[in-house]
Amino acid sequence: MSINGPQGSVKSQGAERFRYYVAGLVSLLTFLVYLVSLGNEFVSWDDPGYVYKNNAIRSFDLAFLKWAFFEFHEANWHPLTWLSHALDYAVWGLNPMGHHLTNNVLHTVNTFLVVLLAARLVEAWKGAAAGRGNFSDGRAIVITAGVTGLLFGLHPLHVESVAWVSERKDLLCALFYLLSVMAYAKYAGSEAAERELPLRVVNRHYLFSGLFFMLALLSKPMAVSLPVVLLILDWHPFRRMESLKMFRQACLEKLPFIVLSLVSSALTIMAQKAGGAMAMLKVVPLSIRVLVAAKSLMAYLWHMTLPLDLIPFYPYPQDISAAYVIPVALVVGITGVCLLAAKKNKVWPAAWGYYVITLIPVLGIVQVGGQAMADRYTYLPGLGPFLVAGLSVVWVSGRMDISKKWAPLVKLSGFAAAVLLPVFLSLLTVKQIGLWRDSFTLWTYVIEKDPGIPLAYNNRGLVLDEMGQPDKALADYNEAIALAPSFPEAYINRGAVFGKIGQPDKALADYSEAIALAPSFSEAYSNRGVVFSKMGQFDKALADYSEAIALAPSFSEAYDNRGICFYKTGQPDKSLADFNSAIALNPFNSLAYKNRGTLYLGTGDKKRASSDYKKACDLGSEMACDAWRSLR
Repeated sequence: MSINGPQGSVKSQGAERFRYYVAGLVSLLTFLVYLVSLGNEFVSWDDPGYVYKNNAIRSFDLAFLKWAFFEFHEANWHPLTWLSHALDYAVWGLNPMGHHLTNNVLHTVNTFLVVLLAARLVEAWKGAAAGRGNFSDGRAIVITAGVTGLLFGLHPLHVESVAWVSERKDLLCALFYLLSVMAYAKYAGSEAAERELPLRVVNRHYLFSGLFFMLALLSKPMAVSLPVVLLILDWHPFRRMESLKMFRQACLEKLPFIVLSLVSSALTIMAQKAGGAMAMLKVVPLSIRVLVAAKSLMAYLWHMTLPLDLIPFYPYPQDISAAYVIPVALVVGITGVCLLAAKKNKVWPAAWGYYVITLIPVLGIVQVGGQAMADRYTYLPGLGPFLVAGLSVVWVSGRMDISKKWAPLVKLSGFAAAVLLPVFLSLLTVKQIGLWRDSFTLWTYVIEKDPGIPLAYNNRGLVLDEMGQPDKALADYNEAIALAPSFPEAYINRGAVFGKIGQPDKALADYSEAIALAPSFSEAYSNRGVVFSKMGQFDKALADYSEAIALAPSFSEAYDNRGICFYKTGQPDKSLADFNSAIALNPFNSLAYKNRGTLYLGTGDKKRASSDYKKACDLGSEMACDAWRSLR
């Protein structure tokens, strides 16, 4: 009977259901393993600005939507990510368990989609191979998809993206990226894909693919690689670029995706420049960045193969030795081998191409910050190597199946691998999740692994300061400065501790040093102004606040500080104007509302004072809550 007959149809439906069972089992295991992350706290690395010190996410209104969609924050533009954090806050408040649970659920859903997508791609490859080799039966397809899903869901490289609340953007981006590729796979296999343009692009699967791509970009700009990835899939396994005409049609078909990528890239560069994250471009030559990128490409593959001693922060290398030529040679060699293999088997160049293309935005060719690489960058790119690993498992078992005498060994090995692989990955992942338990644990681990990272000491110093241990915080800031004497943030943080423990002269010296190192560092001027104000040197304080505002006209806190200074010097009109500016620039600045309320109260306007205190109270200011209650 034909495969298209009733019996073949039933078998096809059964195989399809079985894929969903496997996807459900793999994703359930992933969810259970990551349950340990629910006991983790927030960490002092991006989490303050993204969640627990971010007043903007505490109210879901037009002001928040304007803030999320039309402004740059944390050197990024990803409004959908902000929406997700705001929704989490509306449900969970600042209970970290709920925020971690959302990350866990998103990763679980992504793992489910990975299994289904891997099965779909291998099925398309089976069709391209005309049933040749080990992939002529559904069992091999399911095994490949299952292995790919297990590696994706349980690999410790992905802990950073899941156990770190601020990396919600990785998970959201991947969710819509995968949905976009899956919708495109349905489109590529439909009759609409064979029509002439523009008729083919009105297909609903094509439109859904574009919509999901836009949502991925709104979550994280790393999705910009998708148009090229779709072209790779057109080449293999969908066989939609077998002539020059088909190639041109495929490229024209991707124009809407390319336009979205270009817009997202432009917004990202603007956001990075606004956040000062592209300063490294001034000091790192392109040739060095290429060498570091090649080393990162190979290092990620090594970590996927042997995921031991993973570090949350990999510093940018200070010295580039001749050894960096080896990764370049390996990248060139692998590329050459894949191209030579393309005539017989296109899966190798397709997988390698996907891996490289999806990593390019974060390889440091356009350097943004002080990291050479990061585990979180492999969240989507790892799919290529993981799929190859799944294919290899089936290929090896197929080779051993040739001889019947190997059958018992094959079955035993397969069973052992099916048990040991998840167990091994789960143990490593649980251990890695523990490193993100809290800020002190995280940065202490980084320091133990690499004592030469100034950022680790600086960030642990922030934690120790919050824990009420200023002496230990100062020791860490001293170490950070000793390792990197031109590290302005460390001087600012050390100056803040000196200010708290009653050593204003040392605080002024540190803020002045930060200004000397980074003359455009507006925060240093504002902080120094605070010290001058406490010392009663209001003229110097006003000068510093004004300089901070001139350098950063949208610096809400600087307006608020200057408003306080004007109030203390008996200039209520100027004080009110600055408080108004602070609130206009940041409608979530609770201190500005509280301070304006105090000003109104001092002028006898209790109604406006009460309104401002109430607003500041709603934004989390306990002092404002007390003041508001006293006026009721």
